[in-house]
Amino acid sequence: MSRADTTPRLPIADAGTARRAALRLLRDDRGAVLATLFLTCCAAAAGAAGPWLLGRIVTGVERGGLSSSGVDALAATVLGFAAAQLVLTRCARLLSHRFGERALARLREEVVDGALALPGRIANKVGTGDLVTRSTLDVSTVAATLRTAAPDIFIAGVQVVFMFGAVILLDPLLGLCSVVGLPLVWLVSRWYLARSRAAYLAEGAAGGEVSEILNSTAHGARTVEAYGLRARQNRALDQAIDTTYRAGRGTLALRTVLFPLTEFAHTVPMALILLVGGLRYLDGAIPLGSVVAAGLYMWQLVDPLNQMLYWVEQLQRSGAAFARIKGVGLVSHTPDASVPSPADDVIEVKGVRYAYLPPHDVLRDVELLVRPGERLAVVGQSGAGKSTLGALLSGMDVPDAGSILLGGVPVADLAAAGELGNRVVLITQQHHVFMGTLRDNMIMAAPDADDEAIMSALALVEADWAADLPDGLDTRLGAGGLDLEASQAQQLTLARVQLADPHTLILDEATSLLDPTTARQAERAIAAVRSDRTVIAIAHRLQSAHDADRVAVMEAGRIVELGTHDELVGAGGAYAALWRAWNGEG
Repeated sequence: MSRADTTPRLPIADAGTARRAALRLLRDDRGAVLATLFLTCCAAAAGAAGPWLLGRIVTGVERGGLSSSGVDALAATVLGFAAAQLVLTRCARLLSHRFGERALARLREEVVDGALALPGRIANKVGTGDLVTRSTLDVSTVAATLRTAAPDIFIAGVQVVFMFGAVILLDPLLGLCSVVGLPLVWLVSRWYLARSRAAYLAEGAAGGEVSEILNSTAHGARTVEAYGLRARQNRALDQAIDTTYRAGRGTLALRTVLFPLTEFAHTVPMALILLVGGLRYLDGAIPLGSVVAAGLYMWQLVDPLNQMLYWVEQLQRSGAAFARIKGVGLVSHTPDASVPSPADDVIEVKGVRYAYLPPHDVLRDVELLVRPGERLAVVGQSGAGKSTLGALLSGMDVPDAGSILLGGVPVADLAAAGELGNRVVLITQQHHVFMGTLRDNMIMAAPDADDEAIMSALALVEADWAADLPDGLDTRLGAGGLDLEASQAQQLTLARVQLADPHTLILDEATSLLDPTTARQAERAIAAVRSDRTVIAIAHRLQSAHDADRVAVMEAGRIVELGTHDELVGAGGAYAALWRAWNGEG
């Protein structure tokens, strides 16, 4: 079994869900859609006037009832309608392109929000390649459709309707001849559409698998070399590329049927109009101008029909990409109803069980009560479940059983409703410095904070380096700017949290890269901001446990001991053994 068969993947929105989401994009900007429809109809009407006027010229000249000045006037009118069609089409295209850009901006924001809202277990299980492909390649595919394909197809579709209507108004029999190719187009399109969505979804999934293998190999290049896994990775990549190649051939096979048959369906109506129209003209049933106008209408149909044919593949590709994008949001946790405000700041963990890969539980029947203003240290050996408990306490995921409540309200519901950020904050070993100025990095936690508050927060965590920056708070950080050291990045994160002013901090090895003295100073500074602030420190450094109000000891996903430092040392249990090992005692 290949890796592609076993790697968990994000879901894909079904056709109904994707269709409703697309309709929402239209409703969100209905003014632009209606204006585009109106301008397109006007442009199509202007385009339909030209062949009709040319038919009148032919009929008038044939019957001798049209003077040269009349011909000139009608010809000038034809040019006027052509110019009007050009201007109206350009305006409609401009409006539709602007609509596409606005819709694309909303879609990109939705993709980011959906990715950030993924539950922890899903984010850990799915490959990064799948998520990266959906947020980059799939978004780019939909972007191409919104910018170009959708406007072109929309305008072409309106033009086709007007052209067919004009031929029918000229002569019903010629109108019947003009639509003889439509059944063939309908049949081949139905055949194509029934198979194309699955084919393009398979092509997108295969591309995601290639990205996943490339990403994992690049990030773990040294491990690959150290364990001699180059041949194995090459085989996996070859298999993924082969799958991508077969998926590409599958979509190509569909196009080799679609394009030739639709081209044939375009040619037959023109031949029939010329044949039937010529015979009716010889019989005196219709004037020559009507035959000429009908032929011109059919000739005008070639370009919009070709446009629609050209972009139908892009529509199918983007439809599959759109379904993949919408699938990201299907996993996000959302509350069942409006979330009530917590009654207090008490955190309750009741019978919590959690597994990344069921049935292998990481947490088992965890019970814990954290009082407001308490400093709780969570200690234990690696793999005991400390970081998983911290993630659940911060609302990043939902337990499989039991509950985690903040003031009687599930923390996951508060997180999904955006009500947890100013209450509980998780700080891990990974500290991000965003591109922008130092001020930009700070005020994202508190947009209304002034420079004095920012400098006070930095001083509180002893980030003395901030006062010595050449441009002060306007110093640019990240790529192209100042590259902060790991300890400085951690101090920046702690200062940012100080501005956010949550009532509970969960520190998951947050100061592990700082030297012991600076780490203790930073932890004391954060804990001393408010006397009622709750601090839950997950750490291997038992000095943090020594300074805490209580210590929770975890083993194999359970809290096996809970008490003060002195109580647990005196009990001679698991914590006492850890403390002796920490201090180098036998």
